[in-house]
Amino acid sequence: MDHALSEEVVEQVARPGRLREFWFYFRENRGAVFGLWVFAAFVFIAIFAPLIAPYDPAIQFRAHALQPPVWQEGGSWQFVLGTDPLGRDMLSRLLNGARYSFYVGIVVVTVAASGGILIGLLAGFAPRWLDALIMRLMDIILAFPSLLLALVLVAILGPSLTNAMIAIAIVLQPHYVRLTRASVLGELGKDYVTSARVAGAGLWRLMFVTVLPNCLAPIIVQAALSFSTAILDAAALGFLGMGAQPPTPEWGTMLAEAREFILRAWWVVTLPGLAILVTVLAINLMGDGLRDAFDPKLKRS
Repeated sequence: MDHALSEEVVEQVARPGRLREFWFYFRENRGAVFGLWVFAAFVFIAIFAPLIAPYDPAIQFRAHALQPPVWQEGGSWQFVLGTDPLGRDMLSRLLNGARYSFYVGIVVVTVAASGGILIGLLAGFAPRWLDALIMRLMDIILAFPSLLLALVLVAILGPSLTNAMIAIAIVLQPHYVRLTRASVLGELGKDYVTSARVAGAGLWRLMFVTVLPNCLAPIIVQAALSFSTAILDAAALGFLGMGAQPPTPEWGTMLAEAREFILRAWWVVTLPGLAILVTVLAINLMGDGLRDAFDPKLKRS
């Protein structure tokens, strides 16, 4: 009993220590810390957008169509960032667009990672012929340009935000399969796996309890980078008319609706583009910080 108690105390002490170590290496990357704060603001806006936005994103103020932002001549404080061609408040649409982008990122990463990790685990533990079959199938998917393949899938399923998320998840899944399989193969030859086999651990326990937790670090980094890729691809599909459909205030769809007014009203194109740029850049910076914190080879002694 005393031995079990001591092990529990050691585990409780070690867990905060690991967290402190992670934060120490993460904060050394200033860009990653900046990305984390921007991402936290992005999450806050996505959650509370209906409360923060001054207007409903679908309300049209026809008398104020294409009104410029407040700092430009002709602008007013009623519409701080101006209005779009239909008189809808740009600030309200941008804030609510963050909800759709965050929703896309969460769903795509969850679906792609869940399927990719499971298939990668099976490939790592499978017989050679099945492993080769799985990996050749993944190679075929990766051989296609990602956006082109997503476009084909959406064209088959039909234009909508849901179908766009399904297509993007399918396109991103091979990256998780290859990464998980490589991590599993790297762990299988280690002593702790051999000890678990000798102790009589079954196949499912080896896969999900013994090996998988030690493969999560690179998968977490990949998930962070896939989050930004999902937002970017969803915006691209929306811009091409294959993603979210009007009047949904999704950033890519907003760009598509405003492209013919780019010379007359710069803000209707520039502001959604900046929102995509800042969000994707922040998430990528945060992903670099996660990579530095999780990869022991990058840690200085």
